[in-house]
Formats: sequence, C-alpha cells, structure tokens
Amino acid sequence: MYARLVRFSLAPGKHAAAQAIADNLAPTIASQPGNQGVTVFGDESDGEYGLFVLWDSQDSAMAASALMSPRLNEHLEGSIQGPLSIHLYKVLSK
Repeated sequence: MYARLVRFSLAPGKHAAAQAIADNLAPTIASQPGNQGVTVFGDESDGEYGLFVLWDSQDSAMAASALMSPRLNEHLEGSIQGPLSIHLYKVLSK
C-alpha cells in the first residue's frame, strides 16, 4: 500500500478552491483503480491545505497521478501561494 501526501498554501480568501477540490476532484480520485481512500484537509485560518490518498500499489498511484495532477493544477490556478509539496510513501502500518 502507498500513501500520497499533497500539501499546498492558498492565498487569503481562497478557501473555495480547497472546497472545490473536496467536492469535485476527490470523488474522481476515489474512482481511480486501486484507490483505497481520499481525505482533503485544511485550515482556513492559515491557508494550509492538502490531500491524503491511499493506493493499493505504486503503479496505481503513479497512473492516477498522471491523470489527476493536471486537474489539481486547474483547481489551484490563481489561488495557490508557492509550490505544491507532493510525496509518495510506502505505508508501513495501517
């Protein structure tokens, strides 16, 4: 099992961009082959947000990333401050 952690900062007043990811993009991620769960999280007070996604395999994670990364970038365009932090980790325990 693998976990992808994506973190990003949004400009003040841009919480709606994170909510759109939760409402529109998370269900699409969840429907990808090998997905084991999606969590969208964040804090409107400091603008820090992210996604935590579990995958059954590294191959599933990489295939979904190729499809979902451009869509995530579209959602964040004009709202993000700084670069995305994206990491894929092997799950050691669940």
